[in-house]
Amino acid sequence: MADKSNDPVAVWQNMIGEMEKGFNDFAGRAMASPEFSKVMNQVGSVGAGAQKQLGELMEKYLASMNLPSRAMMIGFGERLQSIEGQLNEIKALLHQVHNAPAATPPAPRPPRTRRPAPAGAQK
Repeated sequence: MADKSNDPVAVWQNMIGEMEKGFNDFAGRAMASPEFSKVMNQVGSVGAGAQKQLGELMEKYLASMNLPSRAMMIGFGERLQSIEGQLNEIKALLHQVHNAPAATPPAPRPPRTRRPAPAGAQK
C-alpha cells in the first residue's frame, strides 16, 4: 500500500477539505451579521429595478421597430387558444348534428278506404 503522507491525491483532498471548512466557517459568520442581510437586500432591489428598466426599454424598442412585445405575444397566444376552443366546440356541434338520426320519421298515411266513383257517375 502507498504511504498516505506521500500520496499526492490524499494531500490534495486533505487540502481541499480544509479550505472548504475554512470557507464554510467564514461564510457562516458573514451571513449571520445584519450588515450582510442589508447588503443582500440592497443588491436584490437594485437587480429588480434594473430588470424592470430593461424590460421597459425593450418594450419601447420593439414598439419603435413595429414588433410585438413579450406581453403582446402572450396575449396573442391566449386569444388564439380561446378561438381554437370555440372552433372545437362548433366542430363538435356540427358532428353531433350531422351524425344524428332524422328528427322523427314522417307519420304513416292513413289507409285509403274510399273507392273511386264508377266510370259513368257524375259529380
